[in-house]
Amino acid sequence: MLAKRNLVLVATIAALAIVLTAGSAPAASFPEKDITLICPWSAGGGTDTISRALVKNAKKYFGVNVNVVNKTGGMGAVGMGAASTARPDGYTVGMITFQLSTFQSMGLAKLSYRDYNLIQLVNQSPAAISVAADSKWKTLKQLMDYAKQNPGIVTVGHSGAGGGWHLAIASIAVKNDIKFNYVPFDGAAPTRTALIGNHIDCATTGIDEMLQLYQAGQVRILAVNNTSRHALFPDVPTMEEAGFPNPTPILDWRGLGAPKGVPADRMEVLVKGFKGCFDDPEFRALADKLGLPLVYEDPKGFEKFLQGMEETLVPALQSVDLYKPMK
Repeated sequence: MLAKRNLVLVATIAALAIVLTAGSAPAASFPEKDITLICPWSAGGGTDTISRALVKNAKKYFGVNVNVVNKTGGMGAVGMGAASTARPDGYTVGMITFQLSTFQSMGLAKLSYRDYNLIQLVNQSPAAISVAADSKWKTLKQLMDYAKQNPGIVTVGHSGAGGGWHLAIASIAVKNDIKFNYVPFDGAAPTRTALIGNHIDCATTGIDEMLQLYQAGQVRILAVNNTSRHALFPDVPTMEEAGFPNPTPILDWRGLGAPKGVPADRMEVLVKGFKGCFDDPEFRALADKLGLPLVYEDPKGFEKFLQGMEETLVPALQSVDLYKPMK
């Protein structure tokens, strides 16, 4: 009987030891598998380019790869929406872009930066107004004069109504009583293709998105929508230098966000890992080569920036009759 009791006692102690060991064991490390980065714009465009460049060496900072997946449509709402509603386990993050600041103001979607655990701001870019190399317009003034004399005739390609590039040129056009015929495309890549194929008269894109065509002599950039020239485009005048002063230019932006609800410890890993990717020498060198202006803000700084952006865009959207806030 005593032996039997001893066996029961030993078994109980062993079971208790297992429970205590399991309870004190560290949680599974994060990440244990590859992370997905959703890019809401088409392959080959500026957002896709910066997304892939950013995570090229991600394994150095996360221990796993970060794989870019393109989910396009709805002015980026499809991909950004998919990122906001993904499982909040830290394994899916999204590249969020300028359009996120306009969805609610334009009455298009309830989606906003408030639907994410923000990670970081990555980039800010000024718009470029470009024409094909064989265009009859050699200067912005020539283009604007022609457009003013021929309302609605000049076609301007862009990556979506209410997007940064559209608002950049539309706000200038309204100030100068000019009417363009705007043609939307799903990203910068098809916009560029249409421009050099002479399917549109001019294009408004990020200036960095025109670098390769500019270097190859396939496009002529008439102006950069900024208060200073870009280092990689020294002969491209600012809007003011081109004859159309614009002291408060609208700049495009890109950043990273995770779904709401990702645990705080995993968010710390994501913030630290992506900051490592941002600071990676190869990424920064490539960004310089591509003309991508890098601007970092941590989660709090990024949130403050986005709050201000929404306020800044209201008058711009009103100027082109796109301000239709959701109720």
